[in-house]
Amino acid sequence: MTMDVRAVLEFATVTRGLSLFLQAVFNAVIPDHDADAFRPPRTEEPLYLDSAVEWLLGGLSHWDAEHFLFIAERGYLYEHNFAFFPLFPVILRGLAETLLWPLSSWLSVRGRLLVAAALGNSALFLLSVVALYALSRIVLQDRRLALLSSLLYCITPANVFMTAGYSESLFAALTFGGLFLLEKGFTFRACLALSIATAARSNGLVNIGFLLYLPSLHAISQIRVYRTTTKGHSKVFHYIWAIIRLLLTSLLGTAIIALPFFAFQYYGYRTFCTPSVSLERIPPALLSLAELKGYRVPDENGPPPLWCMRPLPLLYSHIQDVYWDVGFLRYFELKQIPNFILALPMATLGIMAAYAYFQANPELCLRLGLWETDANKRFDKPTPGLFNPRVFVYVVHSTVLLVFGTLCMHVQVLTRFMASSSPVPFWISAHLLLLNEPLLHRRKTSNPNVQLQTHSRNGCKHTPQNPIIALLPHFKTCSPTTQSILGYFLSYWVLGLALHCNFLPWT
Repeated sequence: MTMDVRAVLEFATVTRGLSLFLQAVFNAVIPDHDADAFRPPRTEEPLYLDSAVEWLLGGLSHWDAEHFLFIAERGYLYEHNFAFFPLFPVILRGLAETLLWPLSSWLSVRGRLLVAAALGNSALFLLSVVALYALSRIVLQDRRLALLSSLLYCITPANVFMTAGYSESLFAALTFGGLFLLEKGFTFRACLALSIATAARSNGLVNIGFLLYLPSLHAISQIRVYRTTTKGHSKVFHYIWAIIRLLLTSLLGTAIIALPFFAFQYYGYRTFCTPSVSLERIPPALLSLAELKGYRVPDENGPPPLWCMRPLPLLYSHIQDVYWDVGFLRYFELKQIPNFILALPMATLGIMAAYAYFQANPELCLRLGLWETDANKRFDKPTPGLFNPRVFVYVVHSTVLLVFGTLCMHVQVLTRFMASSSPVPFWISAHLLLLNEPLLHRRKTSNPNVQLQTHSRNGCKHTPQNPIIALLPHFKTCSPTTQSILGYFLSYWVLGLALHCNFLPWT
């Protein structure tokens, strides 16, 4: 384990512990808001430790986390539960029935699931930060930028969703890990990781773009090499083989990544369009909730829902349309201005990353990230930093998420949507800090403590100091850019815990 990875893991561990502590404090001090949220009745008798666990970790079960916990306990009972993909609930139930099984005499299934969410997401967050650092090192080719990006990720504005019973930490770990494997050339392993990510969140489908792009660059590079090193019929054969291999990789990889999404949609279709469950088998309390709130449940004696009759009966699209009113420009209303303001900082980072990258590499962007000469330079010796050619596809991916999230989603979700799917918000933030903060440059500061790397008198390197921690005591004297970025990250980090954990509106 390198010193950088150790430093990142230590900071991530501290932020996880502090997040769990603060959510317990906020949940105890601030009364819960009476929100119109999914709150299914408890049908299991509480055991000895349930009240203590609820008091300590209850803030992690609010809003959408209640869906994941309910699915882990009861399965997919209500139609709108299918908006939440199955991997995270399966992991929660697996932890509750294995690692936490010895506590079954003191904790109900609900209590064990809540503990599993806290422990599981803490571990998954640590995995995601290591994956982000590894991905950043190989793409950015800049140790300082990779380190600072990973440390900023530890205080992500989407912190509460990485801590609570949501699938963001799981998705981030699988996505960053899968992209790292893809960058290393382990295409099949990368496809498996990205496929599993799609079983956690629907936007895992967008990762297909990486699979189509990165192997295409490799194939183009090979063709250019063949053009200069082979002659005659052999050259044609190599061209054809490179193209065939690219097509096979793209088709097979796309199928692997998309398979969990369509398998889950098929499961939803079978559950509601050809049901085998009668209402008598559903607990009365849960059936009463369905009747009160208008939730659809599978009923073999009732008519199928109308979406079953569509040419492409996708349950996920139906749920987003009917239950959450998600659609193109549907959120562009005056009453949603506060939510647009909440999403503005993350949107600004995304816009700045795209604009700065295009300004630095206009010809590269117009060629979709392709070089016309010196094919090996792109892969072997890229320009270090945010503006190197390997970053192009990540900026495009981030921009696609930004545009789609702004136009077609509940815009306040943009913060966690991008923070758990793309490294670009952290790369651009770290880039701006290194560019504009004099305290991060040893030659521009008289304070030897504010450094990314300390040295002994004989020149030996010690463990790198955490620049985030080093900057905080000097916050008032930092540059306006530093104050804006750290202020945004830390305020959202804390406010998210205070508001979300008490059923108050947040991102």
